[in-house]
Amino acid sequence: MRKVLLIFSELTDGDVEWLSTAGDRIHLEKGAVLIGNNVRVDSIYFVLDGRLAIKTAKGDVIRLLESGEVIGEMSLVDPAPTVVSVEIDADATLLRIPDSKVRAKLASDTAFAARFYRALCVFLADRMRNTTLRMGYGTGALDKHSADELNDDLLDTVHLAGARFDRMLKRLAG
Repeated sequence: MRKVLLIFSELTDGDVEWLSTAGDRIHLEKGAVLIGNNVRVDSIYFVLDGRLAIKTAKGDVIRLLESGEVIGEMSLVDPAPTVVSVEIDADATLLRIPDSKVRAKLASDTAFAARFYRALCVFLADRMRNTTLRMGYGTGALDKHSADELNDDLLDTVHLAGARFDRMLKRLAG
């Protein structure tokens, strides 16, 4: 659930409520392709349940994603075609929010835009840092525990982010 915590820690309760009402809850079965390789992504996805596999063009699994992960966020910053695919590894339920709705909200609500873009920056910086360490660059030692540690700023709001995600799950389940 760590990635959603990075994003939801920067947003307000109202922002998370908007996200949950702006999107559609979808269910996909094992083997379905959510996002193909070399395509443009037109939605952002929050994994509510299940497991997804991020795969290279050759089909090698890079990473498995579970509840609380976010997919398609890069398309809001750079709509270039994907370099990986995302496949359903175990039946999954996701919240899908079309980029068009997010972009309209960003254009009409500057306070939301500031919080949302900061959340994306925190999220992408964390991903870049972990990828750099995983590839063996940098001076930090990568161990399972340090990779999952949150910085002091996020620790102050992580409990709120967790509560926001729990409320989203409950709202979308009923």
